[in-house]
Amino acid sequence: MEFNRRRQLATDYYQLSMSNVYVNEGKDEDIAVFDLFVRSNPFNGGYLVCAGLEQVVDYLTNLKFDEKDIDILKNNHPELTEKFLDYLRNFRFTGEIYGIPEGSIVFPHEPLIRIKAPLIQAQIIETPLLSIVNHQTLIATKAARIVQAAEGDAVLEFGLRRAHGSEAGLYGARAAVIGGCVGTSNVESEDLIKLPAKGTMSHSYVLSYASEYDAFWTYTKYNQDNLIFLVDTYNTLESGVPNAIRVFSKLRDEGRLPKTYGIRLDSGDLAYLSKEAKTMLVENGFDDAVISASSDLDEYLVRDLKLQGAQINLWGVGTKLITAYDQPALGAVYKLAQIDSKGEITNKLKISNDPGKITNPGYKRVVRLYDKDSNKALADLIMLDDEKVDEKKPLTIFHPVHTWKKRVLTNFYVKEMMVPVIIDGKPVYKSPSISEMQQHLKNEFETMWPATTRFTNPHEYHVDLSDKLWNMKLGILNQ
Repeated sequence: MEFNRRRQLATDYYQLSMSNVYVNEGKDEDIAVFDLFVRSNPFNGGYLVCAGLEQVVDYLTNLKFDEKDIDILKNNHPELTEKFLDYLRNFRFTGEIYGIPEGSIVFPHEPLIRIKAPLIQAQIIETPLLSIVNHQTLIATKAARIVQAAEGDAVLEFGLRRAHGSEAGLYGARAAVIGGCVGTSNVESEDLIKLPAKGTMSHSYVLSYASEYDAFWTYTKYNQDNLIFLVDTYNTLESGVPNAIRVFSKLRDEGRLPKTYGIRLDSGDLAYLSKEAKTMLVENGFDDAVISASSDLDEYLVRDLKLQGAQINLWGVGTKLITAYDQPALGAVYKLAQIDSKGEITNKLKISNDPGKITNPGYKRVVRLYDKDSNKALADLIMLDDEKVDEKKPLTIFHPVHTWKKRVLTNFYVKEMMVPVIIDGKPVYKSPSISEMQQHLKNEFETMWPATTRFTNPHEYHVDLSDKLWNMKLGILNQ
């Protein structure tokens, strides 16, 4: 059966059923402000890495519904009126988007994307935006943690075969590189991230030859610049590493030993095997050989292997990165903050018995406050868009739930976190290259205190509300 994906219909039906009401009740011209944000950090960690903004722009600027889409909806949903279907026929996004650039370190409750658009448009795009940002931000954050654990060693993303489908593998690879991976095995990603795919060999390749040595030597004929041999098909230390050394020695004698060469370990006691393999390689004059490892790695195992003195300097991480194994969903939300109905502006918030789920009203922006001496981030402040922060005066900030927790900041400077991305439906933001996003993340880490970015029991970074926003919120709650 032939099936062609219809990206424009990749949404939850209730977005359309609500929009059908808006059109027929004259609410389609109301202007709404929505915030897309995360309520808690994944992996019990202290931060998130923002990703997916480029795909958000691509989606919004190309979103339209054709007659096939209309027929599908008409045939399956007779409750959708002709007036609404006509609206979809002429749909294009005309609103504005502000967002935090990809590769930025961000925190719960602050808007990652601010949407201002006709209510019906903002409603129709909700699910796709959440799908894009939830997935890529989750994978970028996981990648950043693994790269952090590797302490400067190269990390490769090897997870396509375990991803939740090829599309998740593709955009997961992109997010992983934003998070700090130096490359990916995913060939489809090459045009997207402008990096050649990386890979070595499998056990089946080695087994297909009469001997391990023959497999390695034949491989050198076709991979002359990057030789990494998988050495655990038979016996790592008695067969695999010795055979690799035989091949390296022959290539060296012939003057053909490439700049990048080495071995990969995919099973067993990686700490012990890597140290023994390193000794064997050094004894034979191959001090600069790469020792890579795979085998169900994550940040905790990488950190433990480093603590054990493992002689590994290239990490191939698959399943637990591409699936965000220990937290398979991020849970970003998309909440209405303001509505303008025929010139009457009303600020909105969601009320909950859980204080952490009460949303913040109004048309807002986010700023980050830095210490002038250390250039370290002190706190983020969510504030109304028309507010200013006077850097020359002390600033008192407070916890948005436990308001008695206060802190006075002095000697600080302010950085705007959000940038204009789409204005009047037209892109105004040139997305950086993947390498620039990756470098941006490295720069971001330099501004964070280690207590915030540690894996276990991280310090809670302060994300506070301005006095004006807090008073607005309190006023609505007390109505």
